[in-house]
Formats: sequence, C-alpha cells, structure tokens
Amino acid sequence: MNIKKSIDLKLKVWRQKNSQSEGKFETYEAKAVSPDASFLEMLDTVNEDLVKKGDQPIVFDHDCREGICGSCGFMINGEAHGPQKGTTVCQLHMRHFNDGEELILEPWRATAFPIVKDLMCDRTALDRIIRAGGYISVNTGSAQDANNLPIAKPNADEAFLSAACIGCGACVASCKNASAALFTSAKITHLALLPQGQVEREQRALDMVQQMDAEGFGACTSTGACSASCPKEISLINIAKMNREYLKASILQKEELSGGDGV
Repeated sequence: MNIKKSIDLKLKVWRQKNSQSEGKFETYEAKAVSPDASFLEMLDTVNEDLVKKGDQPIVFDHDCREGICGSCGFMINGEAHGPQKGTTVCQLHMRHFNDGEELILEPWRATAFPIVKDLMCDRTALDRIIRAGGYISVNTGSAQDANNLPIAKPNADEAFLSAACIGCGACVASCKNASAALFTSAKITHLALLPQGQVEREQRALDMVQQMDAEGFGACTSTGACSASCPKEISLINIAKMNREYLKASILQKEELSGGDGV
C-alpha cells in the first residue's frame, strides 16, 4: 500500500482588499503538506509563512472546524467546499489531493454575498431571512417534557433532515442563479413539520420567501446544483415543499383580504 508522506501544492488564491476593490489571483506554494491535515490547517501553515515574510495572510472564514457551524466555505477548483461530497472545507483532508496539484481558491460568488476580504464574504443575508420568520412562539421558562409534544416518527425524521442545514451558503455559490431557495426551504420545511411551528406557519412562508427575494438572490430553476454541493446533503424536495407552503399561504392571505369569499 502506497501511503503519502507529504505533498506539495500550488495555490491560486483570490485576493481582494474589500468589496469595492479590484481583486486578482495570486500564486502560493504549499510545501510538505501532511495528508492528514485539514484544508484549513494547510492554509494556516501557508499563512504562517506569509506572516514571517511580512506579507498579508489569506483571509478566510472559520469557527468550529468540525463541520457544524457553517462559518467556513469557499470554492476549490470550482466546487463549493471542494471535491469531497457531503464535506465542509474544514473537514476536507489533504489526502484527497495529489502531489504537485494546482488548486484554485475563490470566495462564494453572489450579489447577496459581498466580499469582505479575500475568501471571506458577508452572508448576513441568510441571517435576515431567518429573522423574517425562522422562529416559533414559545413560552419562556423550562422546556416541556418531550413526551408532552407527540410527533409522528416520519415527521420527526424529515424535520431533522431539513434542520441539518448549517447555512454555509454553498447552495447559493453553486447555483447559476445564486438562489437561496434550498436554504430558505430547509428552514420553512423544518418548522412546518413540527407542532411548535404551526402558529406562524403561513406567515413564515410568506415573510421568509419575500425576504429572500428582497436580498437579491436569484430564482430557482431546479438544476439541483445546490443539493449536490450541500455538505449536509439537504434534499431538493424541500424547495417543492416551500413552493407549496408559499402558494397555500398566498391563497389564504387573499381569502382573508377578500373577506373569506374566495380568490
């Protein structure tokens, strides 16, 4: 069995001072990289060498480095989070790359995600979508006993799959239209399946979709690139469910405005 001891890589990294500045690719060498290192650990080593030389380190977002917070994320050779399916960039290991390979690193490209610096972009548009309706009405205080809220097993399982979305923005970056439909639909579907989410159900669908459009995200044309690149493999079915929730809420709203006489 041939075990890699270390690899050398050439990195073409997008460098940009801020959203108003011109950006360009700059080339760096990553020498003697351990195959067991994560991608971000490799970048840490490159940055250490840059700092020693008096150069500006490469800026990238990160936090937990365990694939659960959604902070990290950029394009690696045109693929969101890199070539490993179902993996965030912080959990991507260098063993998946070959010695001498050239890697092109770019930030998420979307109008709604302005570049902060280098590989870091501003994804607070996703937070504003959540604030528009991604919450439930609950009394404050101690949590209820779980058995007080019976939930059918199929609903619980499906809600859990949708709730797995970490809001990293890979779906937006992979979509040719820069749509946030997969992210928004996962949040709407998750709460629509649970009894706690019924109070705001119709208004949630209306408000979150409207906020998504207001943020400048593109329209969904169902190419499936979003789901294919999602590190948590959120299903494309969620988008169909979001459309159904939105249509139902729109009809109910029109009926209320017309005095209940129908549309």
